[in-house]
Amino acid sequence: MPTSVEFKDSVLHHIDEFKKIAGDAYVLIDKESLAAYDHDETENLHFLPDIVIKPRSAAEISAIMKICNEHKIPVTPRGAGTGLSGGALPHLGGVLLSMERMNSIVEIDERNLQVTTEPGVITEVLQDAVKEKGLFYPPDPSSRGSCFIGGNIAENSGGPKAVKYGVVKDYVLNLEVVLPTGEIIWTGANVLKNSTGYNLTQLIVGSEGTLGIVTKIVLKLLPFPKYDLLMLVPFNSLEKAGEAVSAIFRAGFTPSAMELVEINALKIVSRFVDSTVVPVTDEMEAHLIIEVDGNHRETLMSEMEAISELLLQYDCGDVFFADDAQQKAELWKLRRRVAEAVKLNGYTIEEDTVVPRAELPALIRGVKALGVEYGFDVVCYGHAGDGNLHIRIKKPGSIYSLNNKDVIPALNAMFKLVKSLGGTISGEHGIGLIQKEYMDIVFDNANLQLMKEIKKVFDPNNILNSGKIFDC
Repeated sequence: MPTSVEFKDSVLHHIDEFKKIAGDAYVLIDKESLAAYDHDETENLHFLPDIVIKPRSAAEISAIMKICNEHKIPVTPRGAGTGLSGGALPHLGGVLLSMERMNSIVEIDERNLQVTTEPGVITEVLQDAVKEKGLFYPPDPSSRGSCFIGGNIAENSGGPKAVKYGVVKDYVLNLEVVLPTGEIIWTGANVLKNSTGYNLTQLIVGSEGTLGIVTKIVLKLLPFPKYDLLMLVPFNSLEKAGEAVSAIFRAGFTPSAMELVEINALKIVSRFVDSTVVPVTDEMEAHLIIEVDGNHRETLMSEMEAISELLLQYDCGDVFFADDAQQKAELWKLRRRVAEAVKLNGYTIEEDTVVPRAELPALIRGVKALGVEYGFDVVCYGHAGDGNLHIRIKKPGSIYSLNNKDVIPALNAMFKLVKSLGGTISGEHGIGLIQKEYMDIVFDNANLQLMKEIKKVFDPNNILNSGKIFDC
C-alpha cells in the first residue's frame, strides 16, 4: 500500500479535477477546514484527511470514486460525525467525502407508507417530517437530533424503540449506492417482500461505509401511535433491575422502550443537564425507564399498572409516572444525554455489548468484577429491553483504547465474557477502527475470510473506508 505522503501527493495532483466535479467551494484543503473533519465522537482520536469534498449528487460521487479507484486514493465517507467506533475517521488520510449537502427528503409516499430520502438528512428532521403526515419512523438513536440517516444505515442503528419496533434494517426497502469503482446501482425494489436474488440491500445496511456509498434511501413507515405512557422505576440492586427486564417480557408485555441507567451515570447526567426530575438517592443502584405506546389509552394504563405490580417482586422503589409531555421530555433528555455527560466526566472508552436479555444480570456482574480486576471505573446504561448494554470505562492515564496496551487486556476479557453469555461485541455502534482487533473473539477464520472476500468483490482496490471492521 502507498505511504501517506504518496496518498497526499496523489490527492493534490487531482485537486483541479475534484473542483470541476464538486465546485471550488466544496473542495477543502486548508488545515482549519480539515481539522473539523479529523474526528468523530469516538474516544479522543484525531486523524487529518488530505482533502474534504462535499458532493451534491450520486453522479458527482461516481466521478470522484472513479478517480480515486484508478489512482488507489483512500476515501472515507462521513455523515454527521456522531459515530462511536471510528468509522468516519480518515486514519489513512486521502479523501474525506462528506455527505452533508445531500440533505433533501425526496418524497413522502403516504399511499404506500414510504419515504425516499438522501443520506444527509438529520434523523429527527426525517421523523418530524413524516410525523406531520401521521406517519412514524421508529429507529431513534440518542444522537437523533444531529446524526444523519445515512450514518444510521451504515451502522444499522437502533435506539430505545428497537425493543418493540426493530432497528434500521427492518425499515430499509431499497438503496441507491455508488460502488467504490464508480458504478451507481439500486440494491432492491420499493416493495415489502423481495425474494429476487441476493439481498444486497441488507448487505449494505450495517456495512459501515466499506462496500459502497449510499446516496438515496427508501424506508418503510408505520402509522404514528396516538398515545404513549412513561414511567421511571428505581431499583436497590443493579442485578435486580436486569432480572426485571426479562420478567416483563416473560409476563407477556412488549414495551415500546425499556432503558437502564445505573445510579452513577444518572447522577452525572442529572448534574450535567441541571435536572431534578429524577429523585436520586444513594440506596438506589439503577433505574429503568419504561414506555408503552399504542392507540388505546385505557389499555396502556392497564399495562403500566400491571408492569409496576410485577416489578415489586424485584426490590424496586416507588414508581414515578410521567404526568405530562414536559416530564416525559425531561426523562428522555436525561437518557439521551448520558453518553455525552459521562464522556465529559472522564468515561471516554465506550463499548457497545449485546447479550440475550436474560443474561443482562450476568453481564453487569461480570463487567463490575472486571473493573476491580483491571483497575477501571465503569458505568453501565443502555437498551435493556434488547440486551444492548453500553459500558463506559474510565481508567487513569488512558483516554482511548486504540492500540493501548493498558486497556486491551481488559477489553479482551470483557468481550470474551460477552461471547460466553451468547452475545456479541457490538449491538449498534459498529466495529469501525477501534474494535476490529477483537473480531476473532466472535468469528472464526472462515467467517472473517468470507467477509474479506465480499469486501474484495465490491472494492477490489481496497480504497473505501479501508482498515475498518478488519484489515484486508
